[in-house]
Formats: sequence, C-alpha cells, structure tokens
Amino acid sequence: MAGISLVELMISMALGLVVLAGLAVLFANTSASRAEIDRSARQIENGRYALDLISEDLRLAGFYGELNLGVPKFNSPITTTTLGAIAGLPDPCSADPNVWEAAIPLHMQGYDNGATLPTCMPGTIKFGTDVLVVRHVSACEAGVNGCPAATGNTPYLQVSKCATEQLVSPANHPGFVLGLMGVANFNLTNKDCVTRATLRQYLVNIYFINNDNGRGKAIPTLMRLEFNGINFNTVPLVEGIEQINFEYGVDYLPAPAAGFMFADGQPDVYTADPSLFAAGGNAQKNWFNVVTTRIHVLARNTEASPGYNDTKIYTLGHDAAGVSQQVNPGGAYRRHVYSGLVRIINVAQRRDTP
Repeated sequence: MAGISLVELMISMALGLVVLAGLAVLFANTSASRAEIDRSARQIENGRYALDLISEDLRLAGFYGELNLGVPKFNSPITTTTLGAIAGLPDPCSADPNVWEAAIPLHMQGYDNGATLPTCMPGTIKFGTDVLVVRHVSACEAGVNGCPAATGNTPYLQVSKCATEQLVSPANHPGFVLGLMGVANFNLTNKDCVTRATLRQYLVNIYFINNDNGRGKAIPTLMRLEFNGINFNTVPLVEGIEQINFEYGVDYLPAPAAGFMFADGQPDVYTADPSLFAAGGNAQKNWFNVVTTRIHVLARNTEASPGYNDTKIYTLGHDAAGVSQQVNPGGAYRRHVYSGLVRIINVAQRRDTP
C-alpha cells in the first residue's frame, strides 16, 4: 500500500527491457525479411520484364508491312525483289538508306559475347555480354487511327499497292521506298494508283547490357539503342540485368546437288553465333535463316543482401562452340536465370509448309 521497493522497481524495469529487446529483435528481423522479399520481388519482376521486352520485339522482327518478300529458299535470300547480294553483314549503325535496304533480308543480327561490336555501341557496355540487333517497321501506320504522324528526319518505309508502280519505284527497287522523311520521295500509291500509300517508321533496336543504369549508379542494366534516322537514342530499360545470352535456331537444310531445297520454318540447329555456323553457307544466309531465338537472362537484386554470399553457378545456354555457358558472379546479390524461346513469326510463317 505504501509503494514498491527499489529492488522491485529494478526487477520490473529489467523485465520490461527484456520484453522491449525481444520486440525490437522481432521487428528488425521482420523488417529485414520484408526488405529481402521486396528485393527478390523486384528481381523477379525485372527478369521477367526484360525477357518479355526482348521477346515482344523479336516477334515483330522482319515485319515490313505490305512488302512482299516472297517464299524464301535456302540459297536465295529474296525471291520477289531485285535487292542485290549483300556484301558482308550490314552495319546496324549506318545512316545510309542503301544499307537499310540491303539489311531488309536480315531481320536480326547478333554479336556473341560482344565480339567485334558496331561503332555506335557506348563504351560503358558490359564486357563479354551478347548484343542483339532487331530490324522491322512499326506496326502502326503514320497518322492512321491515332498513330503519330510522320515527322521530318525520321526513317520510313512506303510500299506501293499499285500494279503499275511495281517496276518503276526509285533506285530500281520494285514497290517500295525506304528513306528519311524530307529527303526521300514518298510518292507511291495505293491500289487505286491515286491515293498516297501510308508510311511505317523503320526501326532498328540494339539490345545490350550496360555497366551502369544511365544515371551514374553501378547497377548492370538492360539498355536499348533506338535508331531515329540520324543517330541512336540510348534508352535504359531494366535495372539488375547482369548477363544475357542468345541462341539462334537456324532453318538449315543442305542444298541438294541440283536446284533449291525449300526451308520449312522450323529450326534444324541452334548456335550462339550464326556467323560462324559453317555448315549453313555464309553469315548472311545463316542470319537470314534464323527462325527462333532462345533468350537467357541473368537478373540480380539491385541492392546487396546483408550477410549473403552467392556461390552458385548459373547456366545460360551454350556458347558458339556448343559448350555450356556458365557464370559465377559471386558477391552479396541474389540472382536467378530466366529463359524463353521466341519464334520469329514474320520469318518462320513465310516458310511454313502444310
């Protein structure tokens, strides 16, 4: 009734501190677990998003609107246009419309482990990672159904639907004009031979891994160079993408002793570098015959996990020699490999046989 003793007060304070300490440890552990879950969730989202971004663009590779590329044969890159033979692989960084036209048969082009990179690649590219070039035109016609109108100094493709224009279009290329708005003469017409044919923007996208996120932070990031007709814009896409590897499915059929053998739209062999696939002929034919692509993405947390040391070995497909490509980055980051297979629809479906 008179109160409590000093000993009782000290005991009660000690018990209270023990309870508070337990609550603090519980809160700290819960907070750390939540932070780790958040990091893992971002890593999962980033890995899948990176895979989806590249896959979506690959599904459009080789799309040129109404331009008729014909039914391809293994030994004949183009059957219904008068495009000449391609002298070596075209430069994806070129601003020359003649190079764009020569590159039409090559819907995609890659650089295995970053070998012999094109000149427009930044110096901050991560060493030893693959680079992928994807070519196509926009699925949106300029100024039609809410699509952006054509703008100056932007590359466009115009395809004629008029029968009398099929052999008289510029530069002896039947039925289409590919060039810069404001420079090229886009005067081709629709089927009525009067109404001006619509334009589709010509796109060249180059995917690569950068050492930083474009804002000075040392976070490996998936980036894309987007061609604007004059040069390339660098667009950061997904942070935490540490490694990427591509394997290309080549629709390869040996040419018989006489005549041509038609391709069937199905991959016959996979290689990390079609340029070095000697059995398919030359580099141009091999890239032209790519009908599927395997994508392997290694994503990591953008923040280190305290007390964690990654000792795992990650497999990302195979290299050009057919050897399993394995990496062991180490460090305090949690990682995961995301893989997918994409069919190059605009190329494979032209070759489909009933």
